[in-house]
This record gives sequence, structure tokens and C-alpha cells, in this order.
Amino acid sequence: MTASVAVVGASLAGLSAVRALRARGFHGTITLIGDEAHLPYERPALSKEFLHTGEPIELLEDHSETAELDAVWLLGRRAVGLSMSMPRSTHEPHIVQLDDGRTVAADIVILATGARPRRLPGVPGAHYLRSLDDACRLRETLNGAKRLVIIGAGFIGAEVAASASGLGVEVTLIDSAAIPASGALGETVASACATLHARNGVRLLAGARIEAIRADEVQLIGGARLAADAILVGIGSTPNTEWACDRNPLLHNQDGFLTDANGHTSIPGVYAIGDCARVHDPATGKHTRSEHWNAAITQAHTVAASITGTPPPARTAPYFWSRQYGKLLQLAGDPRAATYLRIIDGALDSESFTALYEHDGVPVAVCALDNPRLFTRHRKQLDRSLGVPSAGIHQPRRATLRRLPPTGAAQGADARDRL
Repeated sequence: MTASVAVVGASLAGLSAVRALRARGFHGTITLIGDEAHLPYERPALSKEFLHTGEPIELLEDHSETAELDAVWLLGRRAVGLSMSMPRSTHEPHIVQLDDGRTVAADIVILATGARPRRLPGVPGAHYLRSLDDACRLRETLNGAKRLVIIGAGFIGAEVAASASGLGVEVTLIDSAAIPASGALGETVASACATLHARNGVRLLAGARIEAIRADEVQLIGGARLAADAILVGIGSTPNTEWACDRNPLLHNQDGFLTDANGHTSIPGVYAIGDCARVHDPATGKHTRSEHWNAAITQAHTVAASITGTPPPARTAPYFWSRQYGKLLQLAGDPRAATYLRIIDGALDSESFTALYEHDGVPVAVCALDNPRLFTRHRKQLDRSLGVPSAGIHQPRRATLRRLPPTGAAQGADARDRL
């Protein structure tokens, strides 16, 4: 078995890889390298609970777990280069170069360097949210702010809007899309979720275009001026790949390290997981980058299984969740593969609903707002269906959805929704 593994990235994906390797019987040396000085913590909480409490949620179960994992921890150290042994028949280790001049040699390298917020040029003093230090700065600003303008109404922007509103801050949320989050949820469900903002006193300006940004004001095309004591930018992320790829043309990178379904990159002995990885999906034939908690853990276990020669985890449907205004939003599966949307419980304009996305009568995704029990039932059904070979695996595409009434409801004119 491999004698040594270096895991570059000490957040959820990297820590999960260490846990999975030990759980699967790997007894060799593991070195965990992280550019933050903090022990691993939950990033999802930074846009929600942390802004209220100021208390980070640690990922380690307790401090004794660090001893149980028996890893070498190099925190506060950034990887700046990767020298790869080619060909692997030489049995020479890979070398990770650190920003303090040290090097780490390992037979296997797992790349888990995550992503960083995409930035808007020329916006002095704007906040971005990725790290614990980012969240501390934002929380301090919100404690003295009256008006917050958020550029980008994706899930990070929406969660911060809900948290800041709960702190008594007047929030305006801006997005260039006519229906924010429609790429993830489909237009019908995304439109329903967007109404949460207005119901909770947050102004959403969808389809808005920015003309100029100043330290205390955002000016929109058309003349509207939005006064701001604080500005948060949440317009997506860029995977952290340059440090390894710039001097390694054989390490394939297309908005993320390209891997096969088992996490192997184009270099033998080098794997990639988490937000920095673009993983091949055998069902669609495409590479996708998933920036969600569940994907990071699953990919870590898949790579650990490949390294240790143990059975891989069962394939499950993609899953993520978001908490906004005290509501739990959950999605499993791929709505892009759907042609029908069926509301199976509640109503889209109510406080709770469950929507089933279908293709040729086969469920391909489920979304629920504050209905975890019914959601979990359908999510498990999706997971079970992935283990059964079927000709009904569909390519994700821009489809036209026909929304159907709830089971048992009177038939009426179909509403149409483009995903």
C-alpha cells in the first residue's frame, strides 16, 4: 500500500479525505496542508449562524480527533508549487512546495485547495465571504451598519441577506438575472423562493445592471442610486488551481482540476476533490464542479477507496441545502434533466412546498421548502434509482418544463417553465 499521502487543503474536503483514509485502513503517513491558521471549520455557517453568534463551528469532533487521525498538520502554510514524478515507474515521490520554502514529499497527493470568491474590480472596501476571517470582518461591519447592498442573489447572497435582515440591517439584494437561482432550481421554483425576500423585508432587484460602485453607494443603469454603509459581493467563485497547474501543463485544468469519476487527475498518483475539482459524471459524459458539502465528503470517500483498494461509496444524487429566514430549502438530483415539474405537497406561494422534477414520468430531482420528511423520502428514492441500470438516464439540457397540478387536484391549463 502507498506509504505517504499529502492532502493540500485543510477544509471539509481535505479533512474528510484524511478521515476516510484512516477509516479504510490506511496506516501510512498523512500530511495535511492548509493555508489558514484555523483548525477546520464549517464554511456554510459563515453566511448564517456565525453572523449572529460570532462562534465558528469546528469540523473536528473534539481535539482528541487530531490525535486519532495521526496526521502531520501544517496550518497557515500555502502550497505554491507541485513537482510531479513522471513517469511513475521511477517510484519517486511527488513534491509539494510551500510558501515558507519547505517541501513535502508524498507518493500520493490529494488536491483539495477549494475556491476563492470572484472579485469585482474597482470596488474598494467591498466584502467577500469565503473564510472565517472574511466572516469576522463582515460581522464587525454589520454590527455598525444600517444599510447593506449585496451584489449577487445566489445562495451566499441570499443567506447573508436573511442573516443581516435578522440583525436589523436594511438589505437590498441585486442580481443581473431576471430570476436568481433559476439555473439551479428552475424558473418556477426559483421564482417562489425569491418571494421569501420581500416577505421578510428585503428588497430584491432582479434583472438589475450596475453602472458604478462607490464606497457608500451603488448606482444602477437607469439612474437608481442605492445608499450603502456596507457592500457584499457574491458573484461566484474561481477554483484555486493555478499554484499547481502553471508549471505543470500535463495537469489538466478547465475551471477546476479535471478528474475521472474516481477523482484521478491526468497525473498518476494525483487526485482532486471538493470545490477545486471538475469531476467526470458517467451518466452525462460531462465534467462538473460541485461546490456543496455533500459532494466534498462523497468525493473524499471515493478517492480514499481508490487509494486503499476498498469498495467505493454508493452513488447518490447530488444534494445541497440552504437556510434563509428560518426556512430550510433542500434540493437533490438534477433539475436540468427534467421536462415536468409536479407540486406534490403544499403550494409554491405558501410557507412550505415540495416539488418533484420528472422526465418521461421518472423523477430526476426533488426540491422542498420546509418539508424535510417528505423531501428525505423522495431523496432516498432518487438514491436507490441510481443503483439500478436504466436506459432512462438523461443528459442535462435546457428543457421546457410543464408544471403539473398536485396529485388529486383538478386538471387545468398547464403552466410552462424553462429550466
